[in-house]
Amino acid sequence: MNEVTKKTWDEFRNVGLLWCANRVLHMFGWAIVLVYNDANQVSDVYPARVPYRGFSESVEADNFVKLHAYMKDNADELLEESEK
Repeated sequence: MNEVTKKTWDEFRNVGLLWCANRVLHMFGWAIVLVYNDANQVSDVYPARVPYRGFSESVEADNFVKLHAYMKDNADELLEESEK
């Protein structure tokens, strides 16, 4: 796979990647913020300075499951891409 495949912010969030990115960004007092409109669609995305330094235990546990499921489901493709 040599092309870039556009994905939605919802997919990025639903597989746990927004949480993962924000988990790292929280160390520096930053986060990526998604704003949803009344139709439950992402209407804005922006980086923000935040007071947060991590997530609750339940948010951590839920998102580790999502991220690990994504990794399991995509392991062959990810390995193949990394070997190119």
